[in-house]
Amino acid sequence: MSLYNVIKTTLRPTTRLLFDAKVEGTENVPPEGGLVVAANHRSYLDPPLLGTWFPRTIHYMAKQELFKIPVLGWIIDHVHAFPVDREKADLASVRRALKILNAGGVVGIFPEGTRNLTGDVQAKGGAVLLAATAKVPLIPVALVRTQFGMRRFRGSHVRVRIGKPMLLQGSQRKATKAEIEQWTGQVTQAIDALAAE
Repeated sequence: MSLYNVIKTTLRPTTRLLFDAKVEGTENVPPEGGLVVAANHRSYLDPPLLGTWFPRTIHYMAKQELFKIPVLGWIIDHVHAFPVDREKADLASVRRALKILNAGGVVGIFPEGTRNLTGDVQAKGGAVLLAATAKVPLIPVALVRTQFGMRRFRGSHVRVRIGKPMLLQGSQRKATKAEIEQWTGQVTQAIDALAAE
């Protein structure tokens, strides 16, 4: 059993016990084929929670600084995460993500690029650009009530709400800047709507 599945098997009962964690909308996830997952990001617990409750294995695009942290860097490297340099157009990470998608895998992205504690951080267009380029569906996911500190977590009823797949079809062979902005707004609205349910 891979480390990813070991962690997933361990965290499901643990997060259910501590946070009453539950997943909704798993029927919206295609059982196979390339897929981009875009989720909101309010807490350090978001990546493991999403990976634990999403029905398919996620390959995360994670900021490269995390890979330099002792122990954590080793763990995320062994659970299918790969580094991205947020300070520039990281073509190597984009190519790696497209390779995963073209092979039928799932790539997970937090469009805000960092924890959005206040809700004011604007989403970036990387998730929709990947989905449009690879011609795969994008699934919005709302991680609900994950932003509280551990002392307030018990009984907080954490939810992982999975939305319906979004197909991002451009008017041209390559998505335009206007289309990327439009789709990014639509993904943000979809995640907000899931969070508000």
